[in-house]
Amino acid sequence: METVERVDTSRGELVLRRDNGDYELISNGVFLMDTRSGASERTLVRAALAGMAPGGRLLIGGLGVGFSLAEAVGYAALAEIVVVEIEPAVVAWHATHLAPFSGGALDDPRVRVVTADLGGWLADTDERFDAICLDVDNGPDWTVFGDNAALYGDAGTAMLGDHLNPGGVLAVWSASASAAYATRLAATIGEVETRLTEVPHGEPDVVYLARRS
Repeated sequence: METVERVDTSRGELVLRRDNGDYELISNGVFLMDTRSGASERTLVRAALAGMAPGGRLLIGGLGVGFSLAEAVGYAALAEIVVVEIEPAVVAWHATHLAPFSGGALDDPRVRVVTADLGGWLADTDERFDAICLDVDNGPDWTVFGDNAALYGDAGTAMLGDHLNPGGVLAVWSASASAAYATRLAATIGEVETRLTEVPHGEPDVVYLARRS
């Protein structure tokens, strides 16, 4: 395992490391994501955009290694894709080490990258979307950063719903199932569907889908 870059951020140490051509993002010693598959991240976007009408707007919370954004730019129906990523270093790495995984998607004219905390940005904007893909942590029951937990709570879920157009979809990625979170989504936004992606070890990755009723 090779450390490619190490940066000190306001939220601690962020490390990009490489293993046989694949990259991993590590925050304060905790694994966040890697480039080995991306299947569940693509499912996140495909499920959220299924049946999207032309002219749709998509918000992606968390750029990560770029799988979600790369999937999204393949949808001609999207008129705009807003990506909110808190770490400037992650955005910068998509011009270098991570460029093959986002496939030049940041250069798509429909893409607007906002370097900010997602919760704070949502609180300050009145923008609405036809779909929101949330992948800012390891899921509602396993947050690496304490501040991210608020996005999965009652108030955070309601705020995400407020930024959906009528009939819009909130898709949430999680490294494990959370019955309590599914219940919260159903009560706050609308009917919930669940998509599972098997992984080599451990529980399947989960995508929760809730459509604003």
